[in-house]
Amino acid sequence: MPADDFRVLPDAQALAAAASDLIAARIADRLRVASRFTLVLAGGSTPRLAYEVLAKRRAAAVPWERVHVFWTDERCVAPDDPDSNFGSAKSALLDHVPIPAANVHRLRAEIAPPSAAADEAERELREFFGDSDAFPQFDLVLLGVGEDGHTASLFPGDPALAEDTRWVVPVETDAKPPRHRITLTLPVLDGAHEVVFLAAGASKQPVVSAIRRDRTAAARNHPAARVRAARITWLVDEAASRGTLRIG
Repeated sequence: MPADDFRVLPDAQALAAAASDLIAARIADRLRVASRFTLVLAGGSTPRLAYEVLAKRRAAAVPWERVHVFWTDERCVAPDDPDSNFGSAKSALLDHVPIPAANVHRLRAEIAPPSAAADEAERELREFFGDSDAFPQFDLVLLGVGEDGHTASLFPGDPALAEDTRWVVPVETDAKPPRHRITLTLPVLDGAHEVVFLAAGASKQPVVSAIRRDRTAAARNHPAARVRAARITWLVDEAASRGTLRIG
């Protein structure tokens, strides 16, 4: 697979603007040849800032009626809980753009138990993409990265990392609250046409540097380095990039 594309921006605000521009550009490019665009949103503060900028700067340029929105993972909380990834994206982006309700495909992780929530989420994804043995091909997946190298809700050492048949699985972690979550699996992330990682802040520098230096070695400890999509772009700010080769 080709090497990851690392782009360094001056700060978190510039990173958010670059992410907003990239999202709008990818949607426009794809919709020239396709009838719909599938966008997968990540949780976290850095992606949220990108959603806010997208809503303010580029929303009018996006044909939202042809965009379908999904999530990489969700905490097992109500959609209006402060910890909800859906709730965060809703208030930052979806409440401000004319996207049809039918085009918003949230992970209903509040269903108990988490295994049932994961089962339902997978059924809904299979209905959307067509129930087959092939993993789905999302157009664009946005991902964050944790200080421990986790991405989505795929944490170091978790059995979910070895999943090779399921699309969505439950996760129980003590690494970061809330403990109970559901997440897309690595084969689903790998199947995307493009994955874009967003990383800002000095606390992310060690993991960004490790992945930039040797992705194969980093994959032993950092789940983010195990994502193998056909095209992977990293948008990082100066604080997160120190010690990496500056590109772009």
